Amino acid sequence: MTPVETKSLYQRLGGFDGITRIVHDVMDAHLSNPLVAPRFQASEDLDHAKQMAVEFFCAGCGGPEAYTGRDLLVAHKGMNISEQEYMAAMDDILGALRKNDIDDATRGEVTAILYSLKGQIIRV
Repeated sequence: MTPVETKSLYQRLGGFDGITRIVHDVMDAHLSNPLVAPRFQASEDLDHAKQMAVEFFCAGCGGPEAYTGRDLLVAHKGMNISEQEYMAAMDDILGALRKNDIDDATRGEVTAILYSLKGQIIRV
């Protein structure tokens, strides 16, 4: 096995600090992305959204942090998020991963995980 394969996804994303940087970069990208910016600009508590995203990514990637937010389906129910918005958000996430020097294999793994969750986000 190569060193990348022996590290958990959490470790490959930089642990809590790395994931926090990535999430902040994603949120910054969302706020400047015309397809999704209105949803994030309308957020009553962007800091809370960032905290929930950090917890979600940490817990979902094998970190010791607990996720204290609502499940994805409940959190996105009634938002009527389109496929185009979902893809724009995915592009922002991939851009943040590249900005933080996350390797191709790890970016691919994150992409696969996020695509597996789209049924709980798009048009629910």
